[in-house]
Amino acid sequence: MIAACALWREPKLCTTVIALSGRLSGRRSWSLLKAIRIDERLKLIPVVVLTSSQEEKDKIRSYTLGVNAYVVKPGDFHEFINAVKELGVFRASINEPPLGSMK
Repeated sequence: MIAACALWREPKLCTTVIALSGRLSGRRSWSLLKAIRIDERLKLIPVVVLTSSQEEKDKIRSYTLGVNAYVVKPGDFHEFINAVKELGVFRASINEPPLGSMK
């Protein structure tokens, strides 16, 4: 929650993507995602869920609440690092966000 509090104070300092880690079954995680999507300063920042959950209900709820990507973390550390790098490449060079949001 410390990172979330810092995000609310100065969201435009360096936030180009918000990564939520872990299973989103906890009430706080869902509440955080809802709050991000209604906050005028944060709602255009892409949210990526990095999780070990492959449960369809978690995927559906995440997309319903406005995530931009749902990534199931690979079990192997090196595969995980490659997945994060691929997300970075996508964000930095392929994705075209709307005007007013951060690239």
